[in-house]
Amino acid sequence: MTKPEVLKRHASLLDRTATRLGLDLEEEVLSGHLEFDEIADAVLRCVSCANPKDCEHWLERQSTSEKSTPVYCRNRELLSKLQEAHT
Repeated sequence: MTKPEVLKRHASLLDRTATRLGLDLEEEVLSGHLEFDEIADAVLRCVSCANPKDCEHWLERQSTSEKSTPVYCRNRELLSKLQEAHT
């Protein structure tokens, strides 16, 4: 079983990544573009990443105009799908 602090860390990474891409995961659920269970699955995919520090470094960069996640992101497909729903 994954420790709560690990889940919280990766939930935060997912949320911050979505925000960087101009997405609000809560709003995505409320608008019907995303199911709550999909967020839980996304957090678990993030937990399975071997090096979340790369993600943290990406998020620490000052850029605010990112168009996609880094290629190593395990949630790249999901986040891209959500971005496409808004175009």
